[in-house]
Amino acid sequence: MKRILVVEDETSIREMVALNLRRSGWEVLEAPTAERALELLNQNEDCQAALLDIMLPGMDGLSLCETIRRSNAAIGIIMVSAKGQEADKIKGLSIGADDYITKPFSVSELVARVEALARRVRRAGPDAPAAEPDQLVSGPFVLDEKSRVLYKAGVPIDLTQVEFQIMELFFRNPGTALVREQILEGVWGKGYFGDVKIVDVNIRRLRMKVEEEPSNPQHILTVWGYGYRWNA
Repeated sequence: MKRILVVEDETSIREMVALNLRRSGWEVLEAPTAERALELLNQNEDCQAALLDIMLPGMDGLSLCETIRRSNAAIGIIMVSAKGQEADKIKGLSIGADDYITKPFSVSELVARVEALARRVRRAGPDAPAAEPDQLVSGPFVLDEKSRVLYKAGVPIDLTQVEFQIMELFFRNPGTALVREQILEGVWGKGYFGDVKIVDVNIRRLRMKVEEEPSNPQHILTVWGYGYRWNA
């Protein structure tokens, strides 16, 4: 059973979202606050995805996202923001969200986003078919596709599933300039509804993890006016 956590303090919106996700085959856990959401996640460790509203009473959705990410790199997270909260969307992606959607949204778009996220999580999960080879090596980096861990000079680097898939794309295309849309399609899939800026935010996040000096990257290089290139 596919299981998702929906965190939204407005009862009518939460119930509408939950109803439509259940119709699409999801088991839905509902929480009106971040504090209740953390309780439910502790009780349901196999939850595959979470839909987090940014504006919540008490702990807000951004802090909730950060808290979840500290202990769970595998769960897929979609942030829900009000129109015009551009800075909040960028911050959410920077601290570990995989995607975002803006209110007001259509039910069909929301379900499509959730299903696309679930496919990425399943593709990265323990039951996913192993790729050949099991390890991709690039300079001092080793990408272990069985354990889903990136190593730099033998030291493990904690990545979200989206970050891991971007690194897979880089490792399979060494020295090749990849246009942003190519990265978007390779990781988020065809027909993705969101903005290509989600690629840039994840690249910044990856640089913070893999580069010695993120402001002067040596591995994830910008190809100005085009995209990014991996250099071991």
